[in-house]
Amino acid sequence: MDPIKDFAQMTAYLQSLSGRKKVVVVCPNDPHTEYAILRALEEGIAEFILVADCKFLSRAEEIKNSYPQYVEILVTSSPDEAAALAVQLIRQNKADILMKGLINTDNLLRAVLNKEKGILPKGEVLTHVTVARVPVYPKLLVFSDAAVIPRPTLEQFKAIIRYTCKVAHSCGVEEPRIAMLHCSEKVNEKFPHTLDYVELKECALRGEFGRVQLDGPMDVKTACDIHSGDIKGLSSPVVGNADVLIFPNIESGNTFYKTVTLFTKADIAGMLCGPTCPVVVTSRSDSGISKYYSLALACLSESHKSQIPVYHEDICH
Repeated sequence: MDPIKDFAQMTAYLQSLSGRKKVVVVCPNDPHTEYAILRALEEGIAEFILVADCKFLSRAEEIKNSYPQYVEILVTSSPDEAAALAVQLIRQNKADILMKGLINTDNLLRAVLNKEKGILPKGEVLTHVTVARVPVYPKLLVFSDAAVIPRPTLEQFKAIIRYTCKVAHSCGVEEPRIAMLHCSEKVNEKFPHTLDYVELKECALRGEFGRVQLDGPMDVKTACDIHSGDIKGLSSPVVGNADVLIFPNIESGNTFYKTVTLFTKADIAGMLCGPTCPVVVTSRSDSGISKYYSLALACLSESHKSQIPVYHEDICH
């Protein structure tokens, strides 16, 4: 599989696969979610279970009438009941992907993270992974975490690296080049994450993350612009050619996310990783097309789940 370089290629690849992934959507009542569902149906990449609040059935029924073979509707009395039912369907293997509609993220995550009936396995880390097609960069850029973990611990960094590697693999990148970000290239005990970076590089050399090139600390420009690396005299397979960016905290990750979408008009897709299935939870300000791209990314990730190496054993302490 050649690396996927944009979301049009991602859709084309999904269309080449046999079968559609089944997506359960919680409260599909807003225009942006409706756009994503209809676009996915039109492109032929997914089928849907729409878990609708009984107060908002008309649009769901219109969607089903247009695509009766690929749309099922389940009716609940409240958004919380819809979230619980959707998670139950995932647990019962009746759907492959969970998607948020017009429901508060906290309400949805309450069902996802429920200790008895949720879908986050014990010991797993919930994090958010983004894939961006930035116009000035020649390939897709995977980054994390922009939405969930405030300041990753060493163990959370390990989980983030594993998840972003899996996403990069699903996009056709066999050996992801991972940049661990900071404001400079110096390790400094005043910034504890840079000390974690040292240990993470040792873990990568020992093979904990599989076949990767991992380096840092470095800044975003050095990670993505070879000229900057040359000026600084830095020699690394990652410098100027990063596939994955690992941010040290949620402030920097979220700022990057909003900056590239606003000023570069980057195409963005994102999903939660850690649960037993991809969970599409987009920002309130994200467009319908961004929701569609996120849905496509989730379908791609789920399609490659059985093909992506999984490294559960923690061999680095």
